Amino acid sequence: MGIDRRKFLTIAGLTTLTTLGKTVLGSSPAGHDPIETGSQAVKRLAMVIDMVKCRQNEGCTECTKICHKIHNVPDIGNAKEEIKWIWKENFEAAFPNQHHDLLEDNIKNSPAVVLCNHCDVPPCVKVCPTGSTWQREDGIIMMDMHRCIGCRYCVAGCPYGSRSFNFRDPRPHIDEMNPEYPTRSKGVVEKCNFCAERLVDGLLPACVDICPEKALTFGNINDPESEIRQILKSRHSIRRKPILGTNPQIYYLV
Repeated sequence: MGIDRRKFLTIAGLTTLTTLGKTVLGSSPAGHDPIETGSQAVKRLAMVIDMVKCRQNEGCTECTKICHKIHNVPDIGNAKEEIKWIWKENFEAAFPNQHHDLLEDNIKNSPAVVLCNHCDVPPCVKVCPTGSTWQREDGIIMMDMHRCIGCRYCVAGCPYGSRSFNFRDPRPHIDEMNPEYPTRSKGVVEKCNFCAERLVDGLLPACVDICPEKALTFGNINDPESEIRQILKSRHSIRRKPILGTNPQIYYLV
């Protein structure tokens, strides 16, 4: 049976639109498949930080030390050019607009461990023009330092201050180089990657491993039987700036 010209053009047009739709919507920058946010079918990695346990060892910075050591994070010695993957901030700075009269003073006066929130809806990924930052299927927000052009759109887009920019060559400011992790160069952005290189080997993030108080828990939040889900069921938790709708995947037990 033949097909007239009008029907042929209609079918051809729909096929073209479908193909373009798959190209634009079905692929993320750098050729990585986008995560199905909220899907129970995929692994979603997240972290819980127990602020009660964390403040038991006042002044402890073991998580920062080990993270910065193995990832060759430089110590520039200048607050304006500081490079940081995981650090501590006072409660008011970390959790604005989450204050109330019933909040215990020891919580309000305790610094909170902060890092990249590996958001479900990451604004940094949306604004990156080169695809140098992208979201893995398990939710981790990754960085390809070789593709980064230093535009700093992601720095401006991140509402948590979790990204650092190398204003100078960081290598001279690394005391003890770790040859197993690549160093960066001047003009690129970097941040926490949930120790993706350790996860490949079946290891936990270094900050989780080293914490003397076992205040950090890491796992698949989409698994109802996982340790992280059980902890969140048993304790009240808060997240940073939830009103922004980024759905951060760092949870704080208070």
